[in-house]
Amino acid sequence: MASRDLRAERPLVGERRPRDGSGSSLGNGGGNGGGDLPPAPPAGPRRPRRPRALWLRRTVGFVFSVGLVGVVVGGIAGYGLWRSATADLPDHAWLADYQPPQMSRIYAADSRLMAEMAIERRVFVPIAAIPKRVQQAFVSAEDQNFWSHGGVDPLAVARAAVTNLEQLGSGRRSIGASTITQQVAKNMLVGADRTMMRKVREAILAQRLETAMSKDRILEIYLNEIFLGAQAYGVAAAAQNYFNKGLDELTVGEMAFLGALPKAPNNYNPNRHPEAAKARRDWVIERMAEDRAITRAEADAAKAEPLIARGRARPDLVPVGQYFTEEVRRDLNNRFGAEQTSMGGLVVRTSMEPRLQAAVEKSLRDHLMNYDRRRGGWRGPVAKVSAAPAEWMPALEGVARTPGMLADWRLAVVLEVNNREARLGWAERPAPRAAAQPREGRMPFEDMAWARPVRDGRMGPAPRRMQDVVSPGDVVMVETLPATTGRNARAERLVLRQIPEVEGAVVALDPATGRVLAMSGGFDFGKSWFNRATQAMRQPGSSFKPFVYVTALEQGIPPNQQLLDAPFEMNTPQGVWRPGNYGDRTSNGWVTMRTAIEKSLNLVTIRLAQEVGIDKVADTARRFGVIPNMPRVLSMSLGAGETTVMRMAAGYAAFVNGGRGVEPSLIDSVQDRFGHVVWRNDARRCQGCDADVSAGPPTLTDTRRQVVDPIAAYQMVSLLQGVTQRGTGIAAAKGLNRPVAGKTGTTNDYYDNWFVGFTPDIVVAVWVGFDDPHSLGEGETGGGNAAPIFNEVVAAALQDSPPVPFRAPPGVALVRVSTSNGQSILEPFRPGTENSARPPMGANLASGAEGRSAGSTASAVDSSLGGLY
Repeated sequence: MASRDLRAERPLVGERRPRDGSGSSLGNGGGNGGGDLPPAPPAGPRRPRRPRALWLRRTVGFVFSVGLVGVVVGGIAGYGLWRSATADLPDHAWLADYQPPQMSRIYAADSRLMAEMAIERRVFVPIAAIPKRVQQAFVSAEDQNFWSHGGVDPLAVARAAVTNLEQLGSGRRSIGASTITQQVAKNMLVGADRTMMRKVREAILAQRLETAMSKDRILEIYLNEIFLGAQAYGVAAAAQNYFNKGLDELTVGEMAFLGALPKAPNNYNPNRHPEAAKARRDWVIERMAEDRAITRAEADAAKAEPLIARGRARPDLVPVGQYFTEEVRRDLNNRFGAEQTSMGGLVVRTSMEPRLQAAVEKSLRDHLMNYDRRRGGWRGPVAKVSAAPAEWMPALEGVARTPGMLADWRLAVVLEVNNREARLGWAERPAPRAAAQPREGRMPFEDMAWARPVRDGRMGPAPRRMQDVVSPGDVVMVETLPATTGRNARAERLVLRQIPEVEGAVVALDPATGRVLAMSGGFDFGKSWFNRATQAMRQPGSSFKPFVYVTALEQGIPPNQQLLDAPFEMNTPQGVWRPGNYGDRTSNGWVTMRTAIEKSLNLVTIRLAQEVGIDKVADTARRFGVIPNMPRVLSMSLGAGETTVMRMAAGYAAFVNGGRGVEPSLIDSVQDRFGHVVWRNDARRCQGCDADVSAGPPTLTDTRRQVVDPIAAYQMVSLLQGVTQRGTGIAAAKGLNRPVAGKTGTTNDYYDNWFVGFTPDIVVAVWVGFDDPHSLGEGETGGGNAAPIFNEVVAAALQDSPPVPFRAPPGVALVRVSTSNGQSILEPFRPGTENSARPPMGANLASGAEGRSAGSTASAVDSSLGGLY
């Protein structure tokens, strides 16, 4: 078949030809007999017709151009938004090594927990230790596509957008589509502002996190960082707080409940909203079943589980040592900073012995209360309420506990009073959340002899009947004493209590290491956080005298040296200073050094300080760490300076440990969250510790400085033993049946009472006085108030140990001599001085009339004359 000619010069079939005869026509008319077509219109100008394809082409081109412009503009805007969002994005690389904050713990010497320090209660658990089903509970609840998306889940975003559009105008809160990675970015990097820019930044950072670290690491940060209510941060703390379980002990239902909490922890608290909590938990269980993390049978069984929050059972904390704990916290803050201390996950092991600490606190409180009953009188009730039967209990519940009340004291209201007893009522709760129940008890008048009413600061006469002490409606502090049997059997009764105004402090430490074994800084930590053992600067009185005498011993003056006890006076610009001996207005003439310190003779001490030089005494006080910058005035030799109980304990420790300086320490070691020891209290050098076992045992070298030579230190120990055997400190050694040494201290006008003493195993320093310094009362001395506390503390510390003698250093000469009262003792001498006869010291020193007692107020006079001595 011949191809059809489609060239332009060939007309198509049926094409109309011109009427001028230049071509044939296929129409119906025409000159050639084809007349089917109508005649052609007359020739002339004709409007061209626009093809449909051209219009469509131009429309598409316009739309494409507009779209292209839109893409370019959108791209520019998107780039600008991206640049704005990423301009100051935080660095995310540090998250690869991030460790969530976790609480630090302080332990006693017996490994019992003393305290937990935390801003956020968190226990960090590595991802490998978190059970897979616990991980999956959070993934199913928060981010089902966590293991597959790249930081942002487009399907979740689309689903959230559709849902929010459907709920538009309904008042419901819009749902989000944040992945776990985005939540990590929000919590750790960008914050929680509810803005579109924050969401953009969050998405960018989430994608970067996905490229920078593994999914396991992201999930580990999330599960340890997230807040889950009930003061719990992280899954481990939440498992403890809600169920008192470890992560490996949780049931499927409990795992699902934890997974339900990130959305709204407070709204799903099972104690406040049990139905909402269970519904949300069951929803998570279904999601876990959909993700095949659990079987259908396990899901049904988990839904049937009752949701019971058992609460976290706190570990048994040591009930004593609040002053000790607070001092440890301050020490840690100084060493590691407050943030690392509270949130660094430190494990701190201290030197505190809980049993001894309890004995220290009990002894101090008992003696302070005894003093208060003897000297303080009855200062009246805590409050006054109605004693009507229907009114007293709600009124009493509105009275707050007084700071300083001991744990076994309670507030009670006096309901009825007669001559011989009072009936009191109080509210008692059988359980923490149970309703209060009324209780009643009797308070007999026989225990009220001490309760002399105080009016206008003065104590009145002893009460003669119960109405002199309390009246109906009085709210008072009482303690229940149990019934006793035997010859003096008594029924259970209430006794009246009040918080003493007098205060005290005790420090007990190991003289060999400086480890503080127990410390109490006051009557009760709840009354005052001020630690009087470390923070209160007080005059030591005669307890400072050993540092004067050891200065003389160090210079070779023997302990049997004759010293003059006679009136002493000195002219000063402020007047004549005339110190005197305590309680003894007569002079003793010539006495030995031993007699002088046993009787605590002020005049001998002043002459000895002047003889050896007050500059040397000040240097001794500095070396021992008692008073680092002691003024060079003679009244300082009587203890007119200021120091702390802790410093005095450390200073006396140098006597018993051979003259080596002691640095008190409360912390044995500190470990970081990974168990690495970051600080240890051990100044000894270990030579050979890294050597092979075949090389033999290592050698420990004591690097502590020698503050006084060992012979002078031992001579001082011997002199202080005499104080507890024949001198002012007899009460300190009573009944201990072991070598004891120490020194009493009573400052001017009885402002401060001290006893500082030791055995070969322990040093104990005790102080009693008022925070606002004023007199404890005529005749209130260190031997009467402080020494008995020392005695009880040492008895508690050494009750199970055999007596140990003080060890004499090599080279000391022990010579049997007779004391002033005829007793035969072994006196320690420096070699070559035991037979030397030295002329009496002090005969050439000024003398005069008698003056005042230990710690004389002449300190104020002498301090202005520091350059004259």
